[in-house]
Order: sequence, then C-alpha cells, then structure tokens
Amino acid sequence: MKICVGLSGGVDSSVAALLLKRQGHEVFALFMQNWHDTTGTLHGDCEWEEERAVAEMVAKKIGIPFHFVDLSDTYRKRVVDYMFDEYARGRTPNPDVLCNREIKFDAFLQDALRLGAEKVATGHYCRVDTVPGADGSPSYRLLAGLDPNKDQSYFLCQLSQEQLSRALFPIGELCKPEVRRIAHEAGLPSADKKDSQGICFVGKVDLPLFLQQKLRSVAGDVIEIPRSYFEALPPRNTLEEKAEPFVYHREDGTLAGHHIGAQYYTVGQRKGLNIGGHAESLFVIGTDMARNLIFVGEGHSHPGLWREALRISPEEVHWIRKECALREGEERPYQVRIRYRQPLQEARLICRPDGLYILFNEPQRGITPGQFAAWYAPDGELAGSGVIDR
Repeated sequence: MKICVGLSGGVDSSVAALLLKRQGHEVFALFMQNWHDTTGTLHGDCEWEEERAVAEMVAKKIGIPFHFVDLSDTYRKRVVDYMFDEYARGRTPNPDVLCNREIKFDAFLQDALRLGAEKVATGHYCRVDTVPGADGSPSYRLLAGLDPNKDQSYFLCQLSQEQLSRALFPIGELCKPEVRRIAHEAGLPSADKKDSQGICFVGKVDLPLFLQQKLRSVAGDVIEIPRSYFEALPPRNTLEEKAEPFVYHREDGTLAGHHIGAQYYTVGQRKGLNIGGHAESLFVIGTDMARNLIFVGEGHSHPGLWREALRISPEEVHWIRKECALREGEERPYQVRIRYRQPLQEARLICRPDGLYILFNEPQRGITPGQFAAWYAPDGELAGSGVIDR
C-alpha cells in the first residue's frame, strides 16, 4: 500500500514512518509548513525550518522520499481566523482539534492523495478499526491510544467517516517509552526530540500579544465575586438550569483590579491576573464582553468554577458513527472529557430539542464555552464530540 506519513520532525511521526516501512509498505514523507508569522511566539519554539531539517534527515535515514507543502494560507483561514473570531466572542477555542479536522485530514490529505497515497499516517497516540455499518459497509471507529498518559484521540474528535477511512495511526498500540526506544535503536535523528507544545504548528505563544494582531487591547475592571453571592441563589433543579452559566454584574462584587481586555481571559484561568492581597489564588469565573468586565473568585474550590452540566447546540453535535447518534428524547451513559488530558468523567448524554446536554455525576471545574466535549464508550471508542455552547 502507498502511504503518506505526515512527518513533522518529531519522534512520534518518525517512528510511525519507520514501522510502516518495516511492514513493507511504499512510504513517502510529506512535511507541511503551516505558519510563518512569529508575532507573539516565544523564541525558540516551533521553528519550522529546524523541524523541516530534522524531518528530511529522518526520511533519509529511513530511506523514503521526502516532499514539502506550504499550507500556511489555508491554516490561517481555517484555524487562526477561527481562533480570533472565537476569542472576540468571549469563547475559548481549541485550535488543535480544528487543525486535525481542517488541515491534517483535509487540506494535507488532499495533497497526499494527489501524490498517489492511498492512506495518510500520523504519529497520534490513538487507534482506528472497522465494524459492519448499518448497511453492511465498513464503519470506522476512533479508539483511545493504549498509552493512558499520551492518548490523543481527543484532538481527533471531529473527524468524519471519510477522514477516518484514510487514516492510519501506527503507534496507537505503543507507549511513549517504547516509541523512544525504537527511535534510539534505529538511530533516528528525532529520537531525543522534545514533544511540541502550544498551539498546533504555531508553538507556545504569549496569548494576549498573539491575539493583539487582530483584537484591540482595551483596559477594563476585574470584579471579585464573593462566595456569599452563591448562598443567596435559588437551587438549580432542572437540567437546563444546571447547564446555564452563572451571570454576574458589577454590583455583585467588588473592584479587585484591572485587565487588558476581556477577550484575553478564559474561565478557570489563574495566570495573568496580577492581583495580590489574597490568601488563595484568584481564578477567572466569568467574562462580560459587552461591558469588558472580568469576574474572579478566590480559591480553587470557589463555587463559580463548578457546574453539573453543559449544553451543545444541535448544529455543533458530531457523531463519528451516525448509527451511534442519540435521537431526541433519548439518553445514554458515557465517559466524557472537556479538555485534553482530563481524566474521563462519568456522565449522561441527554438529547433535547434545543441541543445535547451532558449531565455529570460529579460537578466539573472550568466548563468553558468554545472548548470541545468528547464522549467515550466503555471500550474506549470516542463516539462523538461537540463545541460547548454553555
């Protein structure tokens, strides 16, 4: 089989290519450049020239052809512009999920197919298999990687059946130490390379500085909401009430300080507030974009950080296998995560006319609009996902 490996210069994709070559496949490497601008990036992180050089050395060591494609314009339009739009709305996006859906398994996939590939392989720690679909044709399942510390299935939670039908994840059955060992034994130049961090293909950034490329900085007030505020609130009994974010007003708290722009802050954030004089750290518990206000609470256990449920709008619900989808009025238990590396949480998915609700067995900290919730079956299948609306 002719397989294109998305070779990034990291150890994971390098070992993926090596394993496929050893299996006898016709393998070629395709390196994609997705970012030029260094505004807001922290020096030394995700420099694509270095990544490309390492990727070329890996391809030469393995003995496979090396190709290059510049997808920076597509990446800016489909991923970075989406980021700016979401932050401008006071929501917190996950660009890595979008990068996989829009770039790696769409724009990049199309380039790989034009070069003759039948499949595209990446160094993600996840798995894919097939089961008979409703019409008897193959139905592709996305499964968590076997390394519990590196499972990256969450980042692929928006992939479609067509995308999964072209995808291979050669290291999904391996743990990271084993991947490193294979790379060392093969003498791969990427064997000791550190894992990339930060925004996919951009790297670690000073987020306010990065966002200031399009979002103007406007100073505003930080309002501290006391715990006593919640003692006066009526209990939340219905599902809809449990999923509703708390809404604060200036008069509900006291002035604690000032900020550089409400769009630069997200629920659960601690760093960057620069407000002292408290026994415990302050955390962002809400934002008001219209009035350019940030609301904060003291302490990790502040009630403003915790909720029992969330909602996903109907148009944002994505089932990887359509036969698994809930119908209106149905509900089903799943394990859910609302951010990468969060331990799976027990919950029930409840399908209502106004959206899909997720009711957790235990309250969750920092439910953040704009992030993705992903739900898993007991056998590790990632069944679906959606953008958190509230």
